[in-house]
Amino acid sequence: MSRRKRLLKKALEPRLEEAQKGTRAVFFVDAAHFVLTAYLGFLWCFVRQFIRAPAGRQRFNVLGALNAVTHELIMVTNDTYINAGSVCELLHRIAALGLTVPITLILDNARYQKCRLVRDLALSLGIELLFLPTYSPNLNLIERLWKFVKKQCLYAIYYNDFAVFKQAISACLAQTNTVHKATLDSLLTLRFQTFSKSQIVRR
Repeated sequence: MSRRKRLLKKALEPRLEEAQKGTRAVFFVDAAHFVLTAYLGFLWCFVRQFIRAPAGRQRFNVLGALNAVTHELIMVTNDTYINAGSVCELLHRIAALGLTVPITLILDNARYQKCRLVRDLALSLGIELLFLPTYSPNLNLIERLWKFVKKQCLYAIYYNDFAVFKQAISACLAQTNTVHKATLDSLLTLRFQTFSKSQIVRR
């Protein structure tokens, strides 16, 4: 059994079962870095076309914690960098929810998430950190949310102002439990695909 399948069966699925029963809160954590640049949708034409694109490459960073069951989103945002301090701020915001059940965060192996500062704070707050194997975005539910936001706000859309760009993304994220709830409830199911070792097809 691969490490991914073992983690899914032995660690992730049992905690998600508890979350669905209301005896644990599970959050999927990841950072998205939305860059103010051109995002093409589909373009096919016989003649050359010029596409408007922003002049800069400013970034709107969102560190999010997505509740696996309710799809509530806890966020820390900035225009600079996501670092260990950002993760600590997110931990404090989750602790401030006042949940009375054990809390587990599912994270990738980003260095700023695995550092001692974050681990020590999580331990002091009574929050369990469960780290995914390397290169396992398919096991992190919040990755599907980031893909949805890009489709809604970025592809084939032109923004000439960074403030408007940020507002569009923030508005989309603020509507996850209202305008976009039905779509996201269908998208954010607790079914995860695992991949066996890739095979090379020879011709």
